Amino acid sequence: MKKIFAVIALLAASTLSGHVLADEHAKKSADYMPSLITATPLEGRTLAITIVRKTIGTIQTDGKAKHRVRKIYAEDPMMLMRAAELVNLEFKIIAEANNYWR
Repeated sequence: MKKIFAVIALLAASTLSGHVLADEHAKKSADYMPSLITATPLEGRTLAITIVRKTIGTIQTDGKAKHRVRKIYAEDPMMLMRAAELVNLEFKIIAEANNYWR
């Protein structure tokens, strides 16, 4: 009987610790943007690119579909310009949040 309780306790502890680790990983990966405030415009631009990439990744969760589309827009200048526009919009918000790094 003691062995059964010990096994149950061990399973419960390992399950709970796994959930804690998974929760910590989810928090770290989900918090790629703790603030819009950056030290330099280059950091702001990098953050803008990250925001756009994470947004697209959240919307399109099928990795195979992302790769199929990549082949299309890699050769289409208009689609690349649209992607640059999205980064530009995010960068504008970040620049405003940083008072244009004055």
